Amino acid sequence: MLPALRAFEAVARLGSVRAAAAELHVTPAAVSQQVKAMEADLGLQLIRRRGNALELTEAARAGSDTLSAGFRLLSEAVRQFRDHRASPQIRLSVDPTLAASWLIARLPRYRALSGSVDLLLDANRHYADFARDQIDAAIRFGIGKFPGLDAHFLLAEELFPVCSPKLLRGSHPLKNPSDLRHHTLLHNDWSSRLGNWPDWQDWLRQAGAKGVDAKAGLHFNDGLVVIEAALSGQGVYLANTTAVLDLIAAKKLVAPFAARVKSDLGYYFVCPEHLARRREIVILRDWLLAEAASYRQALKNGGSDP
Repeated sequence: MLPALRAFEAVARLGSVRAAAAELHVTPAAVSQQVKAMEADLGLQLIRRRGNALELTEAARAGSDTLSAGFRLLSEAVRQFRDHRASPQIRLSVDPTLAASWLIARLPRYRALSGSVDLLLDANRHYADFARDQIDAAIRFGIGKFPGLDAHFLLAEELFPVCSPKLLRGSHPLKNPSDLRHHTLLHNDWSSRLGNWPDWQDWLRQAGAKGVDAKAGLHFNDGLVVIEAALSGQGVYLANTTAVLDLIAAKKLVAPFAARVKSDLGYYFVCPEHLARRREIVILRDWLLAEAASYRQALKNGGSDP
């Protein structure tokens, strides 16, 4: 019964079978089957469809808040067990690209803080389930709506072309955006249902480039891999700020054009509300907020602060 309760709680809280499936790392069909099994066991209808939307029945609404509170209590119990270890630890869920390109280089400054604890980085592209995966905090990507979580804005994202410096010295130097027609475009074939994530077509339109095929080039499905392709001089990548700014500061990549396109998505530090005042969490959160503020100021000044 517990898997069915977990599936129903996620659907009720998130309002979507697909979102619940993503959180639980299962298929939408598996979530639907668990909810149906719970309805059969209780002899009650819990969820009905209204067009493309889901609606909780009166019976479901009566128990969903209590069920969510129960899972939060279970999570708190697990946390209390873990807090009795000899060495305190924070398990932080973070996107692998952000971890590799931004966070890891800054961790020595965190470890030097009074009150810092061991960090266990759970590098995962999927949203972690705080209770099931025993996650204490996370850096999540989105538009800032994280129900049931204490959230703090860290970083916004802009996208702009980057490439290896050696491409600027080739037979077709990048002097204006239309020169991209002589180069291979590198694509990260990633899209988000959370909000707007620009692509080459958006940037080329804004930059006024002519004669450039926005769909041609090399396509990848991982941000770290496409950055490696750019570093090795295989083409020009439309990169997001946090992924490449330190590489630009280190002169491993260059940004040949000033034009940028903005996304309405960004990074946020989040944790369950009942953990928000825990001393180790507060120290980590405040450090991340300070690092992010310094980074944003560096962006305004045209540099980086690795």
